[in-house]
Order: sequence, then structure tokens, then C-alpha cells
Amino acid sequence: MIIDIHGHYTTAPKALEDWRKRQVDNLATPALGPRVSELKISDDELIDSIESNQLRLMKERGADLTIFSPRASFMAHHIGDFQTSATWAAICNELCHRVAQLFPDNFIGAAMLPQSPGVDPASCIPELEKCVKDYGFVGINLNPDPSGGHWTSPPLSDRHWYPIYEKMVEYDIPAMVHVSTSCNCAFHTTGAHYLNADTTAFMQCLTSDLFRDFPTLKFVIPHGGGAVPYHWGRFRGLAQELKKPLLKDHLLNNIFFDTCVYHQPGIDLLTRVIPVENVLFASEMIGAVRGIDPETGHYYDDTKRYIEAASLTADERHLIYEGNARRVYPRLDAALKAQGK
Repeated sequence: MIIDIHGHYTTAPKALEDWRKRQVDNLATPALGPRVSELKISDDELIDSIESNQLRLMKERGADLTIFSPRASFMAHHIGDFQTSATWAAICNELCHRVAQLFPDNFIGAAMLPQSPGVDPASCIPELEKCVKDYGFVGINLNPDPSGGHWTSPPLSDRHWYPIYEKMVEYDIPAMVHVSTSCNCAFHTTGAHYLNADTTAFMQCLTSDLFRDFPTLKFVIPHGGGAVPYHWGRFRGLAQELKKPLLKDHLLNNIFFDTCVYHQPGIDLLTRVIPVENVLFASEMIGAVRGIDPETGHYYDDTKRYIEAASLTADERHLIYEGNARRVYPRLDAALKAQGK
């Protein structure tokens, strides 16, 4: 199988965006709505939004299954309070669940958490549990910066985050460390904030001993790990100066990278520097970079082409496409085995 571990519902029917706009517009007057019951999206609308977009491209590019989560830039945890985020997360997660029910062979869910700046992450646990237990989701997205580009939360190594980690370990689910929209004009959302966060998350783990407390905790750092593979020597040197173990022992039992890197030299570097066992196939298609590369004539986010062209053995490609995903996402593996796959 070819499993894409990084998909977002970026093509949801417009009614979702309209509902969210009303919610944001009425933050100061919540009595004016909107109520959750006012959002009406039919199965036919969901089917059309998927068949004409994600599923069409999956078939064209040769992917079989996508781990599907709410649109990252729409999470916007900095907007409103916890109740705002809780209502919004529940709506978005339910839509992803409905998509997975309508297309069980092609999509399986990962949860958005109802994070809010300054709020105890333990407040997210009811939504996390619902998504795992009731919806069959196989992972979560964890935003290390709910403030939206101002970085007011403690680092990921802080005990502040431990309630989430305890549940991750209990349910054996990984977290994709994924920020949302930047409201800080110094950081473009997808061109800077996302990649900054990927690099920052890795460094927060490097400087800590988080995985001594949680030896089975698993993080997926998206977008190829931000600057990490490109500056692997820097990180090895910093770990050495900090008297940490070698990175392969200190972090690579717990941290994994996806292939949302949109050119061949980037994928070549990623797969040369990072052990293949730590690389998971992903495209984030219909996401941040949707255009066609004039140098190749192909879509930037058609990442399977880069994996096929990389200097990899058949066994290594199998690990990237399927084997690593089934190991890092045990609930995905169990769901596939239940389907006879």
C-alpha cells in the first residue's frame, strides 16, 4: 500500500467556512450564534468535495489511503476561548469522521485538539478520547503554539503537556506536531511559521530528556522536519555539547519525519541524512503549495514522484510508503488488518 500520513480536509464545503465566520464574528456576542445545529452539510456534498479533489488526485498519483485531519490553518487556536475551540474542533473532527465512513478504504481520521492559549492541555482529553474511541481515529495533531505565532506556551518538554502525552501512550497514538495560522505578521503561515515550528519542536526535544519519561511517545514532524535534515550536523554538534546521547539513540526512536518536501533535491537530502526507518510518505496535497513546478511540469505536492526517483531500494520504498506508517500508527495497522490488508 501507499499510505499518505499527512492529509487535511482543505476542500470542505463552503458552509463550514461560512459557519466559522459567523462564530468568529460573534465572539463577543455568543448568544447570536451560530448554533452547531445550524451547520448543514449533506453526505452528497461531502462525497462531491472528496471525489473531485483528494480522491481524484490519490487515484491519479497512486496513493491508497490518507490519514485525514481538519484543515491545519483553520484550527486557529488563538481565536476566542476554550469553548470556541472545543465547538470548532468537534465540528471539524466529525466531518473528517464522516468522510472516513463514506470512504473507508481511502481515508482514516486524525484529530484536531481544542487547544486554547493559556488553557491546561488536559482540557483537550475528552475530544481526544471521543475521536479515538468513537471515531476510530489513529492519531492527533498537536499545536505547540496555540497563540498563533507568539510562542507563549511552554516547550514540548515541559510537564504542561504531560496530560496529552499520557493519553497518547495509553492509546498508542502518535502526534503530528503541526501549528496553525500565524497571526504574527513577522511569520508567514506556511512559508515560515510551519517550518519554524517543525525545527523548534525538534530542538525542544533535543535539549530535554522527554523520552526518558515517555519512552514510547511518538512525534511526527511534518514538512520534512523543517530545517532539521538540512542542518543535521548542527543538531548533532549541539547534542554533543549538551552531553546528550547520539541523536539516533536520543531522539530517533520517537521522532519521525514526513515527505512533504516539494522538490527532488530536498527528498534526496532527507532520505540520505535521516534513516529511512524514520521517514513516512506524505504529500499534504491540496494544501500549502498547490501549483505546478515549471521546471518539471508536475505538481509540487506530487511527492510520490520524488520517492520513485530517489536512490532507494525496493525495501526502503516499502518502508516509506507503508511499513513505517503501520509501525508508527499502530491503530492504523490494526484497522488495516481488520480489513484484511
